Amino acid sequence: MSRPEITTPESLADESVVELSLRPQRLAEFIGQAKVKDALRIYLDAALARREPLDHTLLFGPPGLGKTTLAELIARELGVNLHTTSGPALEKPGDLVGTLTNLRTGDILFIDEIHRLRPVIDEFLYPAMEDAKIDIRLSEGPKAQTITMPIERFTLIGATTRLGMLTAPLRARFGIELRLNYYEAAEVEEIIHRTSTVLGSSIDAEGAQELARRARGTPRVANRLLRRVRDFAEVKAGGHITKAVAREALAMLDVDEFGLDEMDTRLLRAIIEKFEGGPVGVGTIAAAVGEEADTLEEVYEPFLVQHGFLQRTPRGRMATAQAYRHLGYPPPSAASGAQPELF
Repeated sequence: MSRPEITTPESLADESVVELSLRPQRLAEFIGQAKVKDALRIYLDAALARREPLDHTLLFGPPGLGKTTLAELIARELGVNLHTTSGPALEKPGDLVGTLTNLRTGDILFIDEIHRLRPVIDEFLYPAMEDAKIDIRLSEGPKAQTITMPIERFTLIGATTRLGMLTAPLRARFGIELRLNYYEAAEVEEIIHRTSTVLGSSIDAEGAQELARRARGTPRVANRLLRRVRDFAEVKAGGHITKAVAREALAMLDVDEFGLDEMDTRLLRAIIEKFEGGPVGVGTIAAAVGEEADTLEEVYEPFLVQHGFLQRTPRGRMATAQAYRHLGYPPPSAASGAQPELF
């Protein structure tokens, strides 16, 4: 019953409806990210007091930490409409004309994966963000005419997992930049208790702690694990999730005590067994494990690096001594030229 995607922080196709039911309805109900919440509260209150649109806002950080949820909460706190799209869905400026011209003053346009916008869309957004106007081409070719159309002042909220891929001119037009970080175990545990209440499931403190330890500091992963462990508990343990039940269910799902799943261990084993611990390029690793390089960089590497299993160097990726020990290999000696352990 191994599911390599069980701990991916990316949203899965069948989860959108479930995620909507679990999201908080007010900013005060949002668990974790205290610095982000405090800053947002100030910016929102100031915008409301001045009766002005919120400055354009950029939310960045690893996937699954609540960027989309925060965009929805911002719109709800301001009492404005939220229009949602994504970078890959926008192929030409015309895809945005209808949305921008229908925005009311203060409305929010949320663009997920904004780092994947085409350059022509970036340029189209510049005057909309700065001067509340858009340039519309009436035809194509060297003699094409362009008209300038005013629009209402709005707030663009962009979400990205790859801040470095944003063009400098686009990033410079965001007045607010907020980074979301991985959650502490105690915060994840609180999220698990809240989700269990919403789902009507029974979990004790030790069961929640066990799930929180393995959730990779990511609410989306925590909620997904809880739903799968709840299924196991209902069939095998009378519906109540204890530490023992959680451990048995997570073992069946191939999620170990650090939250590493099958793909994590495949990635680390490939570096250790096939490339002598590295350094090795991410493209080579991707070919070895049968996964896209972008997926490894965006989904798997951030967690492995932060928790000391993987090291990024100018020459490539290297497995740390902690990764060797966790997978049952003798750590490389200092004499071999290997990099020292991070933690």
